[in-house]
Amino acid sequence: MTKRSPFKYFKTSPEIIRLAVMLYIRFPLSLRNVEDLLHERGVDVSHEMIRYWWHRFGPIFASEIRKRRIEGMRSSRWRWHLDEMFVKINGEMHYLWRAIDHEGEVLESFVTKTRDKKAALKFLKKAMRKHGKPEAIVTDRLRSYGAALKAIGAEAKQETGRWANNRAENSHLPFRRRERAMLRFRRMRSLQKFASVHASVFNHFNQERSLSNRTHFKLNRAAALAEWRGLCAE
Repeated sequence: MTKRSPFKYFKTSPEIIRLAVMLYIRFPLSLRNVEDLLHERGVDVSHEMIRYWWHRFGPIFASEIRKRRIEGMRSSRWRWHLDEMFVKINGEMHYLWRAIDHEGEVLESFVTKTRDKKAALKFLKKAMRKHGKPEAIVTDRLRSYGAALKAIGAEAKQETGRWANNRAENSHLPFRRRERAMLRFRRMRSLQKFASVHASVFNHFNQERSLSNRTHFKLNRAAALAEWRGLCAE
């Protein structure tokens, strides 16, 4: 049975929808910024339509990316970097837990209202259920990590250090820039949804340009863009 195209019944071409969603998620742009960029290219759509596209197709594209990358995620079991971000929602503090592998891939994002042992344990179980158990886990000195790791019998894998978790700290920067452009979040559910989608898109286009020469970077960038243009094309 042929899978129905998610673009069916949409008058706008899939190419424009993919471009609008990529611009909004990948770059620190507002909905109106994306509207202006598309208008400059002769595409007349409203920012509300772009919002609808992102909510409708963002999770679909992210799921497609994860399916295509799942074979290459086996190396992510070597070393994980765990850290939590402070995110305000309507003036109330929430915590975005993030697991990063040794290459900077965002493995998991999880939002909670607390950062105690229960929240850390739930986050760890969710990440390990999807990606398996790593050989080493780097964290800061938050006691919740130690308590959660002890509860699952992995306390011997924990590593802490003053600069040991810089990999996780640096990975927060793209999301922080995106958060400022969106003028923060208003619901816990929307934060969880965007964090998950943003992680997949970031992984897809993250080329680690400092580790390769210009020629290889251009080839990898072109390949990532070509693969993006082919999402849900069948």
